[in-house]
Amino acid sequence: MRERLLQSPVFQMAAEQFERVADLLELDESIRERCKWPKRLITVTMPVHMDDGRTEVFFGHRVQHHLSRGPVKGGLRFHPAVDLGEVAALAMWMNWKCALMRLPYGGAKGGITCDPRAMSLREQEKLTRRFAAEIFPFIGEEIDIMAPDMGTSEQTMAWILDVYSTHAGRLVPGIVTGKPVELQGSAGRKEATGHGVAFLASRAIDKLGLTNGSASAIVQGFGNVGSYAAETMAWAGIKVKGISDVTGALWNENGIDVCALREFAAANRGVAGFPGAEAIDPEEMLVQPCDVLVPAALERVIHANNAAQLKCRILAEAANGPTTPEADAIIDARGDIFVLPDVLCNAGGVTVSYFEWVQNLQRFHWSEREVLTKLETLLESAFERLLHYAGDRQVSNRTAALALGITEVAEVKKKRGLFP
Repeated sequence: MRERLLQSPVFQMAAEQFERVADLLELDESIRERCKWPKRLITVTMPVHMDDGRTEVFFGHRVQHHLSRGPVKGGLRFHPAVDLGEVAALAMWMNWKCALMRLPYGGAKGGITCDPRAMSLREQEKLTRRFAAEIFPFIGEEIDIMAPDMGTSEQTMAWILDVYSTHAGRLVPGIVTGKPVELQGSAGRKEATGHGVAFLASRAIDKLGLTNGSASAIVQGFGNVGSYAAETMAWAGIKVKGISDVTGALWNENGIDVCALREFAAANRGVAGFPGAEAIDPEEMLVQPCDVLVPAALERVIHANNAAQLKCRILAEAANGPTTPEADAIIDARGDIFVLPDVLCNAGGVTVSYFEWVQNLQRFHWSEREVLTKLETLLESAFERLLHYAGDRQVSNRTAALALGITEVAEVKKKRGLFP
């Protein structure tokens, strides 16, 4: 199993980051090994009757990295490129993220290898329900709590909640987060990750002595996270000049009307053809001059071939693992880009998921303003701790963020000891 994980370039990347920080922290070898490898790797197959009458078998994965600090937490994604190594890497990053934010969770991630854009809603529902049934023994509101991710939505979470609650014989709202408000979802959850990205980008702008009113941004990826990040930055006065998704990329030097683009993309299943901006090559868009570059799509989009050409002041990593270790080394050597690493930058989603879970356990509802205010308070605390650690030890922001998270997990491992 180790060899299978290490064949994945995404898991190799996550493991390389961990080893580098573990060396810095001088972690004891036994603690290092316990922190690195996931506790559970679950793979299931799901036969589904498709609309055309055939039966297709899908593969799904759920990786639970650690339960030492509490139940595991992480999203479920539907994407054609999903594999076990990618899911394991994302679970590892989620582990450090929860620890950095001091949430009582371990990290988890799930994924099904499929193309939701080529599936009907009925087919997606069948697939989701079968996946929930297959992993039923391994999830629970005190074991593993899922949330939406790439290719999934609050509707996906509603189906999982229904399957679990039907088996349990009662409504169990805490089994998932990111669900509809009507099913005891939380106000502010849908926009939480994007809101957090925009909030931290504004804090970084302030740290660099800039102002929102004179700053510009580029957003790669216009799904839930990218669209809300772009919208919130625009609302704060940051000019969003470039936006892309899987259908193409747009550029408007004077700023894109993000609200109009959201309506257009929803109606046309993508940003391509939007009349309020010109088309631009997606790769070229990434290296245009801007103050804030927001990669909000897949992993490894900032790499050795484009890192030296970046012309941003701030790299706000809304996606998980968007920057390869080779690109990291180039960016560190340049010294002119302020990095908001993914384990902090996109932590708004899991933080508000935590708030939703707490509300479900308490059977109590918070307003959107309460939720977002609490989110900003926790993000500000983590941001300041990161800056202090990085400045005190003269390390990069990414190293500081990972070191804070890994230290938290390692200390819990030490104090709990090893069960015989």
